[in-house]
Amino acid sequence: MKKPLTLMISALATAAGLAAPAYAQAPADPVQADLNKLVPDFPGAFATVRDADGKTRSYTAGVADLETEAEIPADARARIGSATKMFTSVIVLQLAGEGKVELDAPIEKYLPKLIRGNGNDGRKITVRRLLQHTSGLPNYTKYIPPISELQHKYMEPRETLDLALAHKPSFAPGKSWEYSNTGYTVLGLLVQKVTGRPIGEVITDRIIEPLGLRDTYWPALGEQVIRGPHPKGYAVKKPGEPPMDVTNLDPSWGWAAGELVATPDDVNRFLVGLMDGKLLKPAQLRQMKQTVEAPALTKGWRYGLGLIKFPLSCGGYAWGHGGDIDGFETRNGITEDGRAATVAVTALPTSLTSAERVNAALDSALCAGK
Repeated sequence: MKKPLTLMISALATAAGLAAPAYAQAPADPVQADLNKLVPDFPGAFATVRDADGKTRSYTAGVADLETEAEIPADARARIGSATKMFTSVIVLQLAGEGKVELDAPIEKYLPKLIRGNGNDGRKITVRRLLQHTSGLPNYTKYIPPISELQHKYMEPRETLDLALAHKPSFAPGKSWEYSNTGYTVLGLLVQKVTGRPIGEVITDRIIEPLGLRDTYWPALGEQVIRGPHPKGYAVKKPGEPPMDVTNLDPSWGWAAGELVATPDDVNRFLVGLMDGKLLKPAQLRQMKQTVEAPALTKGWRYGLGLIKFPLSCGGYAWGHGGDIDGFETRNGITEDGRAATVAVTALPTSLTSAERVNAALDSALCAGK
């Protein structure tokens, strides 16, 4: 969801008097080895890997709590941030498959006069462009307050939309690519207008319950805690200051772009269900996997409709969509032959190196079972 903070997260462990764990020799399991490398850049890391035959393995490294040094539960939940976009996109594509939404129709058709101001115009922005980040709408997360001010603040979707529309478009619709959470706020409003129900309820009824995702949920209005077993999530306000516990926060500003809570195992189950055709008709799944160049992402990554295609070191590629929200970062993916993995860490990366280590851990997890 948000851009990484600007100082090294190793300060998190240092502030708590923790050091990187020492290993006499590298663990035999490459996934565990890569997860261990994430500490102390992050207080904790956890992952679940699913083989093509459905066998799953869970991993943890670091601690769940910097003060108590408690272990991370094997079935830990996390805020999954922008991985929520996959769920929102699936709903829009389901509605398209039912003939209730046209992907190449302007959003104006469904939400008249909503997108106006400073050159932003819903008559020129299609539903597809919102899904693939080619709408040009300014990204509202550039303009929200820092987490130290936002942690316990409730924000209506209209508030975040207004933050974006106070600024000029990044480019003319369809002329470039730029990641924009604003587009998914608009898509959430589209879903609610077409279905007549709240986006969280629609995602629950159409995705979470049919797939049996027992540890995935849309937070209730004003809910700030994470239900069930989970590690604490951390952030740093200023260099040299102790880490800030941001486990409990109001995720309303993320909404249709990033509000869900889930376990790595449930994210894998979602990906498997998606690719197995349990959520979308073949025509809509093909549309979701039609990608465009996304130059702002990691080299070689391409963006579809709420879905990212990225290459693997062992050959081939995977599909997924990571998420960043204060306190947690998640990365996930599924290969064409059904191998799936999700990795979570308990803070946002604060350097390119630490971010790349999370991606490397995901790559290792997806390649381990090949």
